[in-house]
Amino acid sequence: MNRLELRQLSEARIVEAKVLLDSGQYPGAYYLAGYAVECGLKACIIVQLKQSDDFPEKRFSEKCYTHNLENLLGFAGLAAERDADAELQANWAVVKDWSEESRYQMSGDAKAREIYSAITDVDHGVLPWIKLHW
Repeated sequence: MNRLELRQLSEARIVEAKVLLDSGQYPGAYYLAGYAVECGLKACIIVQLKQSDDFPEKRFSEKCYTHNLENLLGFAGLAAERDADAELQANWAVVKDWSEESRYQMSGDAKAREIYSAITDVDHGVLPWIKLHW
């Protein structure tokens, strides 16, 4: 999967999350919203790799095959910038605990709306910020 495909997948998943949220399908909305962030961060990692003339660490690509958002943020080299914006940090705090295991959980209305809002907030949302780097 290339960077453009990851970007497109991220954008598609957040749109799908909104459709599910609006129709009361909260577990699916929660899962897809977090998945949008995962795909966006993976696109950012590709950008980070292209900015270096150094050959990546032997196991770097293998490490990137994860769903852990905190790890992906670090691999993308964005943790320090996230930490510089308190409101973005607050939104990240909501998003960071998402995992692929959420597909097996019955997230409720409040949790789904909270993660969607933290991801899409126009001024300090996680996804608009990610888009600045992908």
